[in-house]
Amino acid sequence: MWYRVAKASEYLVITGAGIDDIKLAKKAWILPGQSHTVFDLSPVNYTFEVQAMSSEKLPFVLPAVFTIGPREDDMPSLHKYAKLLCSHDMASNHVQELVQGIIEGETRVLAASMTMEDVFKGTKEFKQEVFDKVQLELNQFGLLIYNANVKQLVDVPGHEYFSYLGQKIQMEAANKARVDVAEAKKKGEIGSKEREGMTLQNAAKINAETKIYATKREGEGKKEEIKVKSEVKVYENMRDAEVAEANAELAKKKAVWTKEAKVAEVEAAKAVALRDAELQQEVEKMHALSKTEKLKADLLSEATVEYETKKLEADGALFQKQKAAEAELFTKKLEAEARLYAKKLEAEAQKAIAETQLYAKKQEAEAQKAIAEAQLYAKKLEAEGLMALGQAEGAYLRSLLEAVGGNYNATRDFMMLKNGTFQEIAKINAEAVRGLKPNISVWNNGSGDGGANGAFKEVAGVYKMLPPLLKTVHEQTGMLPPSWMGTLSNSPSTNSTLDST
Repeated sequence: MWYRVAKASEYLVITGAGIDDIKLAKKAWILPGQSHTVFDLSPVNYTFEVQAMSSEKLPFVLPAVFTIGPREDDMPSLHKYAKLLCSHDMASNHVQELVQGIIEGETRVLAASMTMEDVFKGTKEFKQEVFDKVQLELNQFGLLIYNANVKQLVDVPGHEYFSYLGQKIQMEAANKARVDVAEAKKKGEIGSKEREGMTLQNAAKINAETKIYATKREGEGKKEEIKVKSEVKVYENMRDAEVAEANAELAKKKAVWTKEAKVAEVEAAKAVALRDAELQQEVEKMHALSKTEKLKADLLSEATVEYETKKLEADGALFQKQKAAEAELFTKKLEAEARLYAKKLEAEAQKAIAETQLYAKKQEAEAQKAIAEAQLYAKKLEAEGLMALGQAEGAYLRSLLEAVGGNYNATRDFMMLKNGTFQEIAKINAEAVRGLKPNISVWNNGSGDGGANGAFKEVAGVYKMLPPLLKTVHEQTGMLPPSWMGTLSNSPSTNSTLDST
């Protein structure tokens, strides 16, 4: 067991045996099976330069300094902070990135809903809105904004909106100032002439009123002087009467005080004599009592000593027996408590093992569920891909059919040429007869003419080979020759003919 005490700006977070969730305290005993952590409540300064963008897609920079720390006056908030962030120092990158992410996110969302003019003109309201929304997000972590200072909005390099806006306001102010100066000069010249005329008029009026006022004040001054002199005389008479009355009252009090002093002297003398007699009487009584007590002490001293000795011996034996019984009872009590605590710890350990096994099984089930969902999602994506591919190929074939006027044979031939089907057929047939000595049949029209027509015999012979060759291909594969080459038609003769188109 340890006894831990936190500093003035710190809290202890205790977990483990006997605690359901967590326990916050300034000082506490740390029992076996428990662990503790200390976290500091001191706020920390965070300096950011938040880049945001208005609704017109104009970027700007908001420099800000936030003083943030745990909310020490709210115990639920301290519990949130202890659970989520007490393992990290407030100055760590983890907490700084968390706070910065919240501030940047709220600032950008708010700025995106406002025009640059609204942000610039309503800077105070914009800042307050940012603080309120950031505080709302920080509440879920038990943090409080103790202070927040936002500097002047700054342009992003390449976007000098604020500088241009400032120049615009300066020019408007300068122009307004020029107009105001001209208007003031105009009013000044007109007012100057008006003032000169009014001054002459008012001067004459004031001179007349001054003479009247001076005469009136002179008469009032004389009246006030007479009135003051009368009041002074009355006050002096009243003061003389009060002084005479005070002197008479003083004389009366002196006579009373003299009488009371003489009476007190007589009473004091009598009281001294009376007290002297009482004290003498008390001395005689005490002397008699002392003699009586001495006689009693001589007779009873021996019996009292023997009684007290036996009583002390009996009390000692009884005290020893009581202490022995108490020690035995205390030992048994400690043994019982130790056994009870051991059983409690064993039960808690079994409970913890069961909970761990349950949690492991739960995690395994969730993992299997996640794997199954992932496989299902992969198959779903594969099926969607196949469907999309099929839809795309179907759309392609429909557009191709429309391009050739709905001619299926032309479409098929184009697809076979594009996909190299004819080359594959030729390659397969060549592989089939490689190393063999096949019999080659040559057809001709039976003409043995020579001369000029003899040069085209071979060409004519090759062309006459095409009908049986294409018929063989049609019988084996079901494919017909291209429309530009001709069509096959069965004749009564043994061999097929190629109708030229």
